[in-house]
Amino acid sequence: MTKALNYLFGQPQSTGLLRAEKADFKVFEQLPFSPCGEGEHLFILIEKIGANTVFVARELAKYFSVKENLVSYAGLKDRFAVTQQWFGIHVPGKQSYDLSDLNIEGVKVLSYGRHNKKLRIGALSGNRFEITLKEVSDVNDLTRRWHAVVQHGVPNYFGEQRFGINGGNIARAQELFAGKKVKDKKKRGMYLSAARSLIFNTVVSERIEQDKFEHLMDGDVLMLAGTQSVFLAEAIDEVLAKRLNEQDLDITAPMWGAGDLMTTADAQQFEQEISAHFPELCDGLPRFGLKQERRKIRLTIKEPSITTDGEQVTLSFILPAGCYATTVLRELIDYTDMTERVVQPV
Repeated sequence: MTKALNYLFGQPQSTGLLRAEKADFKVFEQLPFSPCGEGEHLFILIEKIGANTVFVARELAKYFSVKENLVSYAGLKDRFAVTQQWFGIHVPGKQSYDLSDLNIEGVKVLSYGRHNKKLRIGALSGNRFEITLKEVSDVNDLTRRWHAVVQHGVPNYFGEQRFGINGGNIARAQELFAGKKVKDKKKRGMYLSAARSLIFNTVVSERIEQDKFEHLMDGDVLMLAGTQSVFLAEAIDEVLAKRLNEQDLDITAPMWGAGDLMTTADAQQFEQEISAHFPELCDGLPRFGLKQERRKIRLTIKEPSITTDGEQVTLSFILPAGCYATTVLRELIDYTDMTERVVQPV
């Protein structure tokens, strides 16, 4: 059951180019705190152009003469883009650093300071995106869709990058569940995440198919906006429906793992029917210590803006950590990602 994912507003009519050049895709990390000025960890805010996050982390480890596992970051960022991203290096002591001689290709240091806690994956409050689309064939169609997205949000799908080239991470996950050993923890984590993401995406897509994306089902699990707090909707009433419409609540779908589904009644039956199409994944995920969790099915954007100039459209918006800009773009335009036509060195 791996059919194409449904669109919330139907397939876009407009076409255009994404990332015709690196400056067309800009990402700015947003931390919920600032470095406090003291502690064992040095936080560095860098701007990188055409540089891979893992590559930069490796180069920082060399510069500070530390093991690679002592360099951390809050999230992976695109290579074919201009991104501002935080890195953390564990350097105990009170040594002061002058990073003027830090020379990594495509990297510029913007600021740095000590902090008393490690920078961990997912520590972001969100990311701000500035995306320029070029050669847009129908700017009016894109603009209409943009206003619909701002009002209603989009399906909170995991982006294609989660699944690897040609969806290869799913095949690797199946091999993992069949007994193949994967020593690299990061790769193993990627494969497990891809498996969970496939089930989640399929549940969301089927809710759209059955007109249940913006409508509650008996036994749904809801999430309070701006939090990870969830609760069971034991009875559907006008109050819950109103709060859902006002985006104070969100419907959730499963991030698969050990334990029972949190849903009950119709919602549970719906999720069980879909998960039955992925027996290898559903049986395998619990064996690797993953537990049942929930993720909201609707992604809403903050601080949205749009500007047009002929066949060029520039979008700006903020997304929560762990959400994908390409998921928003997918509802707006049938884009061609020009990075897929560029052979890049590893």
